[in-house]
Amino acid sequence: MSFGSGKIWMNGELVDWDSANIHVGSHVIHYGSGVFEGARCYDTPTGAACFRLDTHLRRLYDSAKVYRMSYDLDLPAFHEAVLETIRANGYTACYIRPLIYRGYHELGVSPFKCPVEAAILTWHWGAYLGEDALEKGVDVQVSSWARSAPNTFPAMAKSTANYANSQLIKMEATLNGYDEGIALDTSGLVSEGSGQNIFVIRDDIAFTPPMGGSVLPGITRDVIMTLAGDLGISVRERPIPREMLYIADEVFFTGTAVEVSPIRSIDKVTIGSGQRGPVTAAIQRRFFDVVNGNVPDAHGWLTPVYATQGAAS
Repeated sequence: MSFGSGKIWMNGELVDWDSANIHVGSHVIHYGSGVFEGARCYDTPTGAACFRLDTHLRRLYDSAKVYRMSYDLDLPAFHEAVLETIRANGYTACYIRPLIYRGYHELGVSPFKCPVEAAILTWHWGAYLGEDALEKGVDVQVSSWARSAPNTFPAMAKSTANYANSQLIKMEATLNGYDEGIALDTSGLVSEGSGQNIFVIRDDIAFTPPMGGSVLPGITRDVIMTLAGDLGISVRERPIPREMLYIADEVFFTGTAVEVSPIRSIDKVTIGSGQRGPVTAAIQRRFFDVVNGNVPDAHGWLTPVYATQGAAS
C-alpha cells in the first residue's frame, strides 16, 4: 500500500482512507489550529520497529499543550493507537503522521468551543529528496524568507501554521531550480531548512544552530548529536553566520523525512568536494545501521510493532 490507500485512525476508529474526512468549516482549515508529527517505522531483522516513537508523541502532546489543545487520549493509549494503525495496514516499514487539530463547531479566531480531534495516517514514503540525494547530495539556496522571530510563533511546537513559512521556502527553492532552501533567523543567522535541521562540518567539528535560532527541536537532530558523540565527533551548538555555509567542509540536513542528506552546493557554491564528505558518511552509516536494526539498540530507540516476529505480511 501507499499514500491514498489503507486505513486511517480517527478519534478511536479505523476508517477507509477515502472516508477519512472533516467538515470544511473545521477550525484547523481556516486558522491552522493543528499540531502534528512525522515518525518512521523501519523493517529490521527482528521485524517492524518504530524509531523513537515515544519521543515523537511526547513532542506532539507538548505542541498541543502550547496551543491549549488537550486531547482525551493519554500518551500510552495514543502510542498504542499508532501501532494499531500500522498493524491494520500490514506495514513492515512506513512513515507515520499523527495529527491533533481543532474540529468543527463555529468559526472565529478563538478556538475554545471547537472540539479537539486526532488522526493517524501511515504510508510508504521513501527517501524524501530522492534516493540519489543520500549519496550524491542536494543543491540548495539560502531563502529570501526568514524564520519567525521569537515570541511570535512558538518554534518548539510543530504546528501546522508554522509550515506556511516552510511552504514559501520550499516553493521558492523549487521554482529557482534547487532541491531545498535554508532559512535564516531574524538576526540573519542560519536557522534550518524548510522542514529539516542543519549541521555544518568544519575541521571535523559538527556545528548546529542553537535552540534560540528559531529551530524546531528535531528528534533526528538529537539522534545525530548522540551518534556523533558515539563516533568521537565533537558537536557544538552555536550561532552560525551565513558565510560559514560556503566555507564549510561538509553540510547536511537531518529530519525524519530526509533522514541524513548531504548538501553538495549552496547558492551555487560547491561545498567541500561537492559530494558526501567523510564525516557525513560516517554519521549517515551509523544512523542507518541503528534505525534498520543492524547494530544493537544501545539507546532503546526502537519499538516493535508486532507482538510476535513474522506477524506482518
